[in-house]
Amino acid sequence: MIVAKQKRKENIVEYLLYMWQVEDLIRANSFDLNKIRQNVVEKYEQPEDVKREILVWYEELIEMMKQEGVMEKGHIQLNKNIIIALTDLHLRLLKNSKEMVYAAAYYKTLPYIVELRTKASSEEVPELETCFTAIYGFLLLRMQGREISRETMEGIKQISSFLAILSEKYRQDMKGELKEED
Repeated sequence: MIVAKQKRKENIVEYLLYMWQVEDLIRANSFDLNKIRQNVVEKYEQPEDVKREILVWYEELIEMMKQEGVMEKGHIQLNKNIIIALTDLHLRLLKNSKEMVYAAAYYKTLPYIVELRTKASSEEVPELETCFTAIYGFLLLRMQGREISRETMEGIKQISSFLAILSEKYRQDMKGELKEED
């Protein structure tokens, strides 16, 4: 919860990837609050009242995951809403003639998105979610110590670069600093 709050303020891309990791962490602990307390919350060097607050946060996430039917896979609506908000911003940026750098980054990334979507299941997911899934998958492979091909690394670097620009544009938009077309 503490990490999530900080990441949400600073970098929406890192926040969403963190939240996906939290969803998987909850699944790995079988939605058992006692396991989460023992395996996760107790590892934090925080006062007891903060640990209680973190545990309540996990409990609320568990409840959301159960209610929304994402116990085995998928993401809670809270996280889906971020993809929706980022997609809305993405489309606004592409229409804005002042955002040539953003558009160039997107079009440079688009071949990788198309390739990933071709390899994925027939399930229709937003382009940005495809980008997040690629980065998340890469992080999981790295944690497992698996070998990553040069081609994959090229794609991940481009997608990461694109998402970093989008994250900065999101931060600017939230602060009212984003320059809209006249």
